[in-house]
Amino acid sequence: MSSWEPQSKKRRLDTDSGVGNGILNTKERFKPTSARDWTISIAVPTSIITSCVTREQRTTAAGSIARALAIFSVDEVVIFDDSPIEQRPRNFDPDAYTGDIEPAHFLEHLLNYLETPPFMRKVLFPIHPNLKSQGLLHGLDMPHHPHKDEWLPYREGLTLEAPPRSGKGTAVDIGMPETVTISEDIPPKTRVTLKMPDDSQGKPEPVNPAEPRTEGGYFWGYSVRKAKSLSDVFTSSAYEDGYDLSIGTSERGVPLSKVFPNHNQTATFNHMLIVFGGPRGLEFAAMNDPDLGQMGIQGARTKELFDHWVNVLPNQGTRGIRTDESLLIALTALRRLWDNS
Repeated sequence: MSSWEPQSKKRRLDTDSGVGNGILNTKERFKPTSARDWTISIAVPTSIITSCVTREQRTTAAGSIARALAIFSVDEVVIFDDSPIEQRPRNFDPDAYTGDIEPAHFLEHLLNYLETPPFMRKVLFPIHPNLKSQGLLHGLDMPHHPHKDEWLPYREGLTLEAPPRSGKGTAVDIGMPETVTISEDIPPKTRVTLKMPDDSQGKPEPVNPAEPRTEGGYFWGYSVRKAKSLSDVFTSSAYEDGYDLSIGTSERGVPLSKVFPNHNQTATFNHMLIVFGGPRGLEFAAMNDPDLGQMGIQGARTKELFDHWVNVLPNQGTRGIRTDESLLIALTALRRLWDNS
């Protein structure tokens, strides 16, 4: 799947007749917040599904993670491999893969599938073993998954092979009864982000996929990144200056109430990262990371990777908390850091 980003010079677009009347003057369900450049990222290990017994359990685990990402408006999820080196697949080809589930690819595949607007999925996600149990997944219903009777200033679209009625440019399916036409020649099956006109006489135009967040103030889905190890979560960051605030979660950490005792406390950051461990914790991920091993960061020293090492639920009533449960607990407790900022 590919997505399109505009060049520095933008060109105006034409709409096919009837589109504007179909999407304008309707109720807006999602209200924008302040435009923001800052982001929230989480990182989860592959062991959260390797401990699942069946494909159905793995599928629902992935779905639970996606729901948490959507509910808390998380901008990025990083999937890192915490398995022993000797157990990791070599020369893995996801396009040719038809065997048992490969954890990192499975999670990446399902999380991307769920993030994609439903009307695009049949084209962008062909039949694949990873999707055999996709019927168990709940929809995310995020702002860029709008209903047909709902207007938002941005839409996601999928370029089509059929030429537009005008004969020039590219026809784009935006999940409405009518398509729109853009002047750019973009290959078919490419996902694009469009800024919609304020009135039926206006013209939509393509924008950077981040613009709904950075200029419009909308949560516009999450990106998915794979990391080969725990250390690679940090060193291969998609952000130029990396993450400037990192939080590691552990039952051996300091209670969150002591780390951030003021309920109205704010946090100053550009890109926050919250990292979760699997059934055996982040120490297990550090133990299986050769780069961290060379640095002597193992066991109790794993906390040195983070600005804060926190326990989000001390005195829990069970022997362990699943990662998908920990996600909801931690994001509920930590959200005030960016809501107050």
